[in-house]
Amino acid sequence: MVQTARRHLGEILYKAGLVEKQALIDAIKAGKASNKRLGQVLLEKGEIDEETLTKAIAKQFGLKYADMNVNDIPADALKLIPEDLIRRHNVVPLGMENGRLKLAIADPMDLDALDTIRFRTNKELDFYVASPSKIKSFINDTLEQAGHEESDRLRHSIDATAAELADFGEDIKAEILKAGQVAGSDDGPVVRLVNLIIDTAVNMKASDIHFEPMADRVRIRYRLDGVCFEKDTIPKNMQAPLMTRLKILSGMNIAEKRIPQDGRIKRMIGNQDVDFRVSALPGNHGESMVLRILRPDSVNIGIKALGFEADDYERFQHIIRRPNGIFLVTGPTGSGKTTTLYAALQELNKPDKKIITAEDPIEYSFSGMNQVQVKEDIGLTFDRILRAMLRQAPNIILVGEIRDGVVADIAIQAALTGHLVFSTLHTNDAPSAITRLIDMGVKPFLVASSIQAIMAQRLVRIICKNCKTIDKNPDPNYLRLLNITPEDISKSPVYKGEGCSVCQGIGYKGRQAIFEMVELNNEIRELAFSKAPTGELRKACIAGGMKTLMEDGKLKIFKGVTTPAEVAGVAQTEGVIL
Repeated sequence: MVQTARRHLGEILYKAGLVEKQALIDAIKAGKASNKRLGQVLLEKGEIDEETLTKAIAKQFGLKYADMNVNDIPADALKLIPEDLIRRHNVVPLGMENGRLKLAIADPMDLDALDTIRFRTNKELDFYVASPSKIKSFINDTLEQAGHEESDRLRHSIDATAAELADFGEDIKAEILKAGQVAGSDDGPVVRLVNLIIDTAVNMKASDIHFEPMADRVRIRYRLDGVCFEKDTIPKNMQAPLMTRLKILSGMNIAEKRIPQDGRIKRMIGNQDVDFRVSALPGNHGESMVLRILRPDSVNIGIKALGFEADDYERFQHIIRRPNGIFLVTGPTGSGKTTTLYAALQELNKPDKKIITAEDPIEYSFSGMNQVQVKEDIGLTFDRILRAMLRQAPNIILVGEIRDGVVADIAIQAALTGHLVFSTLHTNDAPSAITRLIDMGVKPFLVASSIQAIMAQRLVRIICKNCKTIDKNPDPNYLRLLNITPEDISKSPVYKGEGCSVCQGIGYKGRQAIFEMVELNNEIRELAFSKAPTGELRKACIAGGMKTLMEDGKLKIFKGVTTPAEVAGVAQTEGVIL
């Protein structure tokens, strides 16, 4: 696809009379200074429009130009490759011709993306170049229509299922469903309904599905980017067969409704194996079920995609490559601690390193790592696994969570005997992890000598790129919480998402982390040894170069990544009351 000696983009634009010589020279200089491509600089300066640039790029690479407004694209073209590839790489399949897939792309230089598509589709590709905004607009319009059709199918399935089961009592419905499962039938109404709900959640990129019985209905909510949204309601008379079907899928005891149960479901959706961790909890109106969607690609994002600023990224890379010591990641449940540690382990997962993990539960499996599942009922606890780990001569150890002083002591001994130990703690910020370990009963001198670094993190939602716009009237309460002044706003505007079909009207799409990371120096170690209060430790950490959660969040606000409301919701500051 790529020619060995292709013409320079600037030469093509200049010879076609589309850019003046001086403007081209200035753009080349600006591109070198800002490390941006020439075409991007010319666009930002208003020297050319996107269509002109797209046609020039097509000419540069010897490819055909595709006008997304007039091209005759088959209605089912988007079904030729998985939706996640279409959205992630901003490409559009145009159809098949002579056994080859015609593909509209925005960036012929993104060879990794093109290789990924070729590998996933197992097809030979013919490339066409189209403008990025027109590709995105076409994808949004087409997939939005498909989303409406899917919602209509789900509503129709719920109504049809309720009608089919209307004449049966609750116990009979459960027995019908059980008999149908034994017979291996996938055609029953509840079976079809559950499959459709699960597929809808996966396609929406939801992280959880909540089935919540209420007095007169069963509410279904999906969690998107950490926030729950109610999407569907199921009639009360379908509650028993629905819960029975979920129990059968997840391997639970369908006769037991008095105590909590856990299970797992594994399904092939598209071309991907997706695991679901299932929890059943008895409630006032019946059992509540939650399906946690465990996507393999959700932890394969790499360290760069976590959200580090450049200086923190360098420090993080330096910390995880130390030969020994403890690296702690702290934060509340759902703050992305496990994803961060997995990203670090994958970076270190090389043939010359032996990695052993102790987890409860093992959510994602990785080749090249020895992962051990905690099983409290048979005595396979964190501390017992840790003691056995040390006899396996590992280089790197991951302890899913330090829950008590016994586990903390063993982890510290491992760090002091030449192992690199990763683990998590539930604390509000990085410095308080030190006092938390001492409160667990770990001797202060062991804490001071073994911990290399501590990082606290929170997740904030990312502004949808498709509907991102300047927020001309940001909420003054949030600005006051974050100590953002009118002068700050005048220098760097604040952004928001208007809401569109891509983000389902929310204004956010995806999440990123904000961090505060501290490497222990002599002063901090001395304070830890003397059992100094958290306030003193925090002052020493900031003096030692720690960027606080709020400061990191403010950087992302002014970069247009997130909003003041998101950062204010997770990065607390003292002395300010709304």
